[in-house]
Amino acid sequence: MSTQLPNDQTQMMAPSLAPGSSVRSRGRNVLAVASGKGGVGKTWFSITLAHALALRGRKTLLFDGDLGLANVDIQLGLMPQLDLGSVVTGKVTLTQACSHYERGGFDVIAGRSGSGSLANIPLSRLQLMAEDLSMMATAYHKVIIDLGAGVEKSVRQLARAAGTILVVTSDEPTSLTDAYAFIKVTALERPGADIRVVVNAANSTREGERTYATLRKACEGFLKFSPPLVGIVRRDMRVREAIRNQTPILIRSPNAEAAMDVETIADKLLAE
Repeated sequence: MSTQLPNDQTQMMAPSLAPGSSVRSRGRNVLAVASGKGGVGKTWFSITLAHALALRGRKTLLFDGDLGLANVDIQLGLMPQLDLGSVVTGKVTLTQACSHYERGGFDVIAGRSGSGSLANIPLSRLQLMAEDLSMMATAYHKVIIDLGAGVEKSVRQLARAAGTILVVTSDEPTSLTDAYAFIKVTALERPGADIRVVVNAANSTREGERTYATLRKACEGFLKFSPPLVGIVRRDMRVREAIRNQTPILIRSPNAEAAMDVETIADKLLAE
């Protein structure tokens, strides 16, 4: 792959959030799935990872943290009566907004699809929600937060609840550049944060390794930090079919290459 990330022109962003406790001492069972830009399969990966963990007997919660463009419920074909919008308005607690997705065997807290009404939630309210989520996490083996794309304050606030952040990227130059921007901002705000990389929709394992090498080289050169590769998910047309049919790929096409790749990532995470 010949893609070259541009020189480090991302504006330095000073930490704007109150420092918390050590990243590694809290939220150890919470995984935040991030991406620099949309369209890289972040939500699909979050759903499939949650499903794979549940299939391995882990009590798992999937939290739709994409406050602007929530769509976990759409991909799963759900029509939840309660969602994060109900929590923000004070109608219910975060626990009450949680529902069980029977087909996948994991719990879901849905966002408010298509409204964008949560995009401008005050950071103080979001921080309380993140604290509530941290409390809920103690009742689960694993919690997956599907973050919104980008580096907005709301995204970074939710990411702080996680002990590990998985940054999903593809081989597209804009995806790589934006993934680097997310890694940079997070590393500046949270030195020592456990940030790892997932390459999605790779044409082959070798191509995925080349994509990762491009991102790693930029991080090493400018940040003096090398986020490890947690896994590569190969491009698979059955992913699109599963999304179109609002059915998890591990149900519709469990033997698909992409499905098996996510299962490999789940096994790797559980082996730690």
